Amino acid sequence: MANLLTMQFCTTLRKPGNLKPLRSTSTALTNKRSYSSKDSKDREYLHKSIVPTMHYQKSLPRLPVPKLEDTIKRYLAAQRPLLDDDQFSTTEKLARDFENGVGKQLHKELVAQDKQNKHTSYISAPWFDMYLSARDSVVLNFNPFMSFNPDPKTEYNDQLVRATNMVASAVRFMKTLRAGLLEPEVFHLNPAKSNTDGFKKLIRWVPSSLSWYGAFMVNAYPLDMSQYFRLFNATRIPKQEKDELFTDPKGRHLLVMRGGNMYVFDVVDRDGNLVKPAEIQAHLKHILSDPTPAAAHPLGLLTSENRDTWAGLREKLLAAGNGEVLGLVDSALFCLCLDDESMKDHIHVSHNMLHGDGTNRWYDKSFSIIMAKCGNAAINFEHSWGDGVAVLRFQNEVFKDSTENPLVNPGSQPAAVDSAAAVRRLQFNLDAELENGVTKAKENFHAAVSKLTIDAMQFMKGGKEQLKKKKLSPDAIAQLAFQMGFLRQYGQTVATYESCSTAAFRHGRTETIRPATIHTQRCAQAFVQQPGKHSVEQLIGMLSECSKYHGQLTKEAAMAQGFDRHLFAMKYMANSKGQALHSLYQDPAYAAINHNILSTSTLTSPAVNLGGFAPVVPDGFGVGYGIHDEWIGCNVSSYPERNVHEFLQCVHKSLDDIFSVLEGRPLT
Repeated sequence: MANLLTMQFCTTLRKPGNLKPLRSTSTALTNKRSYSSKDSKDREYLHKSIVPTMHYQKSLPRLPVPKLEDTIKRYLAAQRPLLDDDQFSTTEKLARDFENGVGKQLHKELVAQDKQNKHTSYISAPWFDMYLSARDSVVLNFNPFMSFNPDPKTEYNDQLVRATNMVASAVRFMKTLRAGLLEPEVFHLNPAKSNTDGFKKLIRWVPSSLSWYGAFMVNAYPLDMSQYFRLFNATRIPKQEKDELFTDPKGRHLLVMRGGNMYVFDVVDRDGNLVKPAEIQAHLKHILSDPTPAAAHPLGLLTSENRDTWAGLREKLLAAGNGEVLGLVDSALFCLCLDDESMKDHIHVSHNMLHGDGTNRWYDKSFSIIMAKCGNAAINFEHSWGDGVAVLRFQNEVFKDSTENPLVNPGSQPAAVDSAAAVRRLQFNLDAELENGVTKAKENFHAAVSKLTIDAMQFMKGGKEQLKKKKLSPDAIAQLAFQMGFLRQYGQTVATYESCSTAAFRHGRTETIRPATIHTQRCAQAFVQQPGKHSVEQLIGMLSECSKYHGQLTKEAAMAQGFDRHLFAMKYMANSKGQALHSLYQDPAYAAINHNILSTSTLTSPAVNLGGFAPVVPDGFGVGYGIHDEWIGCNVSSYPERNVHEFLQCVHKSLDDIFSVLEGRPLT
């Protein structure tokens, strides 16, 4: 099961004041799926899985609570490279005191509570609470984006054609999921045995309470799918102090935004069938040609506000008689944002898909598909409801279906239907106070996003293939390059965050990999600060040590054997009981390791062109990266306290040095 970690993607974990997009595991990335149904042209479904979608859910193993002594040991190991000897001595004493006193009791209570709640995981409720209690804007602080690759058939990248095909594929995904016909999410270590029709026909007859064990016998690991139901008809509703998640599966309509105006029309008919694609095309064409001026007070801006501010304004919207239209926004299947701007380059794509100008977005929807005028598309998703596992599976399936089985083509004629009657432009009653609220939200939005800089880099001298030949973990080497880059630029080792999915467990969320270690510190110092001091063999030995230790941390995290979630859950328990927090949680070193200056996320998928997110702290970097067979790419963001252009130069230099050494050339 530890090998689950060999595949990773962007999942995002954000803590209030300490926000971070990260990475995780999923089969959706590179496992080729063999679907049972030959009926791929069935307009209603993507495919018809032999094994019911939720077949494995009941028998998934429970998320283990780590042993307290292991958590303390791992915590101290992660703190060691960040502290001097005196600081570490203080932190070690506090940690031992916690382990032998208050921590022992909190751990015991956590284990007892976990035993009473076998239907879920010990981290699930505290994690939802953490997200929904955060009062910061979801823009930059929580919502990430993942952009789609262009359709390989250039003419299909027309905005109207592509939007129609993606909406149709999205509805087909929703219908396949809800009918229990979506292939379960399974990590196949031996696909020749487990990813076959023969095995699937057998396992479908094994009771759900035992099915996981059947998959395990053939080296297949089903993953938790409990978050999938919140993909559709779902919205985060702002409330004072703590938001709520709203889901209404009865909604049959799509929310479309253009020029800050909001429109709805049905994409599912009364019988539950997909509306004819030519009709969807006609309705979208109607919206794209609507002469209504851009909204003077675009309400979407309110979803970018501080959550308490937005909660107060939403109450005023309801009081002003907007309850019915807000209900249509909240219950829509999802949001499609049709932008009137074409993208200039990938930096423009990153800014537009991550935040845009705030007017043509409803950031609270579970996800939005953003479609630029040039057909460049991306998903921006709200993060409280899930960790990205479901979103990436959705994105992969929609890309595959819309490019391989498009339901309209560039020559298709939209249906001759009365779109003016079918499409409703939503109109809101706004008084002076609400208009002023929108104006203020716009000012706050622009003040926030104007501080963000994004830059990108491609290292073309080597990638995954070369590193694997040298028996080195590609992810370990990329993470080492970030450590070296930061050391070269700022002369420090700092708190670094990489997330790993624990979806192998029921209601698992994420666990943290801590890539800054004593091994990366020693290696980075050798490469950056002592370039002539070590032989090529010694440097390769250090690279190997870094790789092995990073691999160990990754496997531990996949098995829910990190320290971050356990310490967080015990802190949450103490707070919920009104207990004073132990000195371990008051230690400046605890605050520092949770102030993640390097927040990193990796993503490789046939559907995804680029992923991005903002730094999680004002003096941090948001590092999105992809390790390809022959090259390595980074898409990095920063605020004014850091220089992202210089950081990328330092990372490039680090990768240059690493690959030179691997080719047997000494450092100069």
